[in-house]
Amino acid sequence: MADRTVCAAFRELHAPGRLLVLANAWDAGSARIIEECGAPAIATSSAALAWARGYPDGNALPPSVLATAVAEIARVLRVPLTVDAEGGYTDDPAAVGDVVGAVIDAGAVGINLEDGAGTPDLLCAKIAAVKRVAARSGIDLFVNARVDVFLRELAPAERAVETAIARAARYRDAGCDGVFVPCILDAADIRAVAAAVDPLPLNVMALPGLPAAAELCALGARRLSAGAAIAAAALARVRRLATDFLRDGRSQALFEERVDTKATNALFKRA
Repeated sequence: MADRTVCAAFRELHAPGRLLVLANAWDAGSARIIEECGAPAIATSSAALAWARGYPDGNALPPSVLATAVAEIARVLRVPLTVDAEGGYTDDPAAVGDVVGAVIDAGAVGINLEDGAGTPDLLCAKIAAVKRVAARSGIDLFVNARVDVFLRELAPAERAVETAIARAARYRDAGCDGVFVPCILDAADIRAVAAAVDPLPLNVMALPGLPAAAELCALGARRLSAGAAIAAAALARVRRLATDFLRDGRSQALFEERVDTKATNALFKRA
């Protein structure tokens, strides 16, 4: 379990006027490499972590598998770790609390919880349950509430901002610490949502067409997540290399872009 100093450090990364950029990881290896690149914190991608464990994204990952993965990642890190817990893997708020309790015990100081196709009432109940569990653990858990209005097109385009803001207000009142609105792209929309959820930080997700980091910060966003994008790009390279190698057995392409084995081993000697 992380200590209060780590929790406080993670919260400070969301301070007004700065943008926390998270290059989401999916296992201990990717997390440690991303940390070595200078990341001030590590976030997991639910999709990428599920794929790495042999499951599809979408609340299919067994919670025990998630907790094991989180412990493996936390073991190799010195920076704070936040975990995408999807919808908590159940609609029972008390059970979601148990899931998150195991994630806290494994070393996380933050989580994402999404509303998805569920009702705002349900996510509010989950947030409240998670906060109770965190309080009993003595951890100031950062709960990032994901609002899926844009991602799932839960409202007509002309009402998407209004609906997202209304949901965010519900989750704020339930006790969340941040608001994540994936698939919001328009600068005016980002500014409006960021202003409405303030003082809570707004988290947006990397997508083609999203404003660059400096503009996002000026618009009021305070957190930018890669989501599954880095893992998806890595898997695309695996597919390409494997396809070519299986076809002709040529080795050259396998060695054109790769990490150094000794240097990579050295990353884990402190664990």
